[in-house]
Amino acid sequence: MRTAEIRRRFLDFFAQRGHTIVDSAPLPIDDPTLLFVNAGMVPFKPYLLGQTPAPYPRAASVQKCVRTLDIDDVGRTARHGSFFQMNGNFSFGDYFKAEAIEYAWELITRPVADGGYGLPESRLWVSVFHEDDEAAGIWRDRVGVSPDRIVRRGIVDNYWSMGVPGPCGPSSEIFIDRGPAYGPDGGPEADEERFMELWNLVFMQFERGPGGGKKDYPILGELPAKNIDTGMGLERMAFILQGMDNLYEIDETRPILERAAELSGRPYGRGGDTDVRLRVVADHIRTALMIVTDGVVPGNEGRPYVLRRILRRSVRAMRLLGYGDPALGELFAVARDCMSPSYPEVAADFDRIREVAVAEEEAFDRTLKQGTGILDLAVKDAKAAGHTRLSGASAFKLHDTYGFPIDLTLEMAAEQGLEVDREGFTALMAEQRRRAKADAQSRKTGHGDMSVYRRVLDEHGPTKWLAYETLATDSRVLAVLKDGEPAREAGEGDIVEVVLDRTPFYAESGGQESDAGLLSGGGARAEVLAVRRPSKGLVTHQVRVLDGTLAVGARVQAEVDAEWRLGARQAHSGTHVVHAALRQVLGPTALQSGSYNRPGYLRLDFSWRTRLSTDTRSEVEEAANLAVRRDLPVEVRYMPLARAREIGALALFGETYDEQVRVVDIGGAWSRELCGGTHVEHASQIGPLAITSESSVGSGSRRVEAVVGVEAFRYLARERDLVSRLAEELKAPREEVPDRVAALVARLKEAERASERLRGKLLVAEAAELAAKASDIAGVGFVTATAPDVAAGRALAEAVRERYGRPGVVAVAIPGEGKFVLVTGVSEGARGLGLSAADLLREALGGRGGGTPSLAQGAGVGTPEALVARLAELVADRLAARE
Repeated sequence: MRTAEIRRRFLDFFAQRGHTIVDSAPLPIDDPTLLFVNAGMVPFKPYLLGQTPAPYPRAASVQKCVRTLDIDDVGRTARHGSFFQMNGNFSFGDYFKAEAIEYAWELITRPVADGGYGLPESRLWVSVFHEDDEAAGIWRDRVGVSPDRIVRRGIVDNYWSMGVPGPCGPSSEIFIDRGPAYGPDGGPEADEERFMELWNLVFMQFERGPGGGKKDYPILGELPAKNIDTGMGLERMAFILQGMDNLYEIDETRPILERAAELSGRPYGRGGDTDVRLRVVADHIRTALMIVTDGVVPGNEGRPYVLRRILRRSVRAMRLLGYGDPALGELFAVARDCMSPSYPEVAADFDRIREVAVAEEEAFDRTLKQGTGILDLAVKDAKAAGHTRLSGASAFKLHDTYGFPIDLTLEMAAEQGLEVDREGFTALMAEQRRRAKADAQSRKTGHGDMSVYRRVLDEHGPTKWLAYETLATDSRVLAVLKDGEPAREAGEGDIVEVVLDRTPFYAESGGQESDAGLLSGGGARAEVLAVRRPSKGLVTHQVRVLDGTLAVGARVQAEVDAEWRLGARQAHSGTHVVHAALRQVLGPTALQSGSYNRPGYLRLDFSWRTRLSTDTRSEVEEAANLAVRRDLPVEVRYMPLARAREIGALALFGETYDEQVRVVDIGGAWSRELCGGTHVEHASQIGPLAITSESSVGSGSRRVEAVVGVEAFRYLARERDLVSRLAEELKAPREEVPDRVAALVARLKEAERASERLRGKLLVAEAAELAAKASDIAGVGFVTATAPDVAAGRALAEAVRERYGRPGVVAVAIPGEGKFVLVTGVSEGARGLGLSAADLLREALGGRGGGTPSLAQGAGVGTPEALVARLAELVADRLAARE
């Protein structure tokens, strides 16, 4: 049974039982605790945690997930994949244990001909929390599972919580016996490779208090409404139903693996490193495809870094398999064909997706070249210092800073006769992972801070948000929060969070900065600094109290700064216009991947590989301003998400949308996007628009910045004044300024070339003069000199060395603070006598420095005179030894 069919059967089964089918949320979900969705329940967290009422009593989904904590196990086990899909059914205060257990068992054992998965009951085991007699009784009495296949397990295995105060409860799992070939008999307690978990049912029925670990917390009591959260791993079910040993061989990954094997000429199935690398490729290519589809582009931090790491591990695996040509474009095409039956957007947006992958592979190839050069220097320094090992710190820097894989460092260092301090590298990696886990835990425990918002929401209900309708409201202060804790009031100078019953302020979202303005009333005035939505339905205002006391229960006038809002509307509508102009000029693959706008300013990131030429940038700017001049109408409509997609509305990557969405049209289909921001009513209200910069923000992604309205006038005025001043200085008409500046630059470059030629002549003259003053050491001339900098020192040493008529050695000192640099040159005749610049310098410096037999340099301490004298002694000793 194909994976897409397993998915379809799951959704059909639960749709027939009254569940609302919810589309998968994008992988980069808007959640401060996560980089990517890592479990099927994540999009439903606000409902499960009681932060906001669920819009439906029961739901089902197949959620895309990414986990990378176990990335090093990918390819080595049957179950570890960085991308997976979690089938889940959920109840929000509707049905509970009996129905959840019966639904799971019915679907998993129902015959294939009747729409089920047809797993034989004789191969299935279940587990329950050891105190959950209710669940054990349902499995035994209502479902009919034999008691000897119902395993009772402790709190670590069969009890769920978020790790912070809130909902918790026992869980129950369904396992399948894969047979004696996979391990010993005895059920899940004996071996979880043989008895593999397929489905986990979580019964959220209690509330837990504070505490650490998986069991060190109190149970405070039962929840008023009990919830169900289940998860069935789609890939696990696929490799069971398809008769495979692991998730890398199912229909959504095996074609990628086989194409990688074909390209590399390394067949799969013979075991060892080859099989592991092919599995890594199959897993990582699919993961990267799905991440890029959801709008992430490679970068150096956060989600972009995770994507970069996954892509580069894929490339590295192909290189280790012996394939050196570009591979990602072709492998992504195979992955597209595997995934598009379930996710049509993969095929619809494939040109952009492929461009991102190809650009990153090209960038990584450049990194490998750069890293190779850096590694060569590190090896050379280690050898010069007499070391036989490359330090762990050097290997870690190559890995962490330059993306240079450790296995490549090991191979290349070994080729040059050095080991690598693997223990030191591993310790630094472990420390990095510890910091990352600590950071993840700190983000996770951020849910503890949400409790105060949940209490406010429970007590007062959602904020009446009127930002689209008015700039001022008469409001009541519902809550004042100081440092995350409730307070009765705030005094002059305090910075606090305030919750109002109604508000006209736009809360920061969708790239638009929040409104500015004032709260005033009862002798108090407070400046609004930021507005946000910490929980769905709740709006909070960060304010600085300017005068008086702002107290809970007070009546205030909440007023948005009208000029601020106007500038914000111009900038947000301007962002849509620039996006449409980019797509008009560059084509439909130039899709927005992120944006930010504030009054008068906008920034837009979009998918594109190359720098925009001056002419292209001007063309985009002109297309945007023509839309403004034509005064295109701006229309806001509300409609179902499915309808918005039908009419071609563009969604911002990474955003999660409700089933009812807001569509903003500028000029009809010319610019049609899903958007919750504030906008002008006609394009002419945007005012002039000027693009101020265009730059790279990562492989396959560019950024344009622009100003609009009054800020555009000011920018253009500054540009005009600059040109006027240049014209005045050059005494030329304004239209001739570019040619005059170009001529000046050309003349300056010619003057620099002439200066270099003169400097060369002076060096030759100085070299001849120095050579004439050379001292004699056993028939070899010895020349000493000083230079102002290293470049001049090397040039002088080379000039003396090449123009010395007989065997000679030259030493040029470059003074510095606390230490100095010494450059040593040895002429061809002196090299014939066995003298080497690199050997002489290293011995004089005690092992430091490096270079070639003809030219070397290194840093010394003490005085240059003493070191030059030491060099003279070494020359004499070497020549004496020859005799």
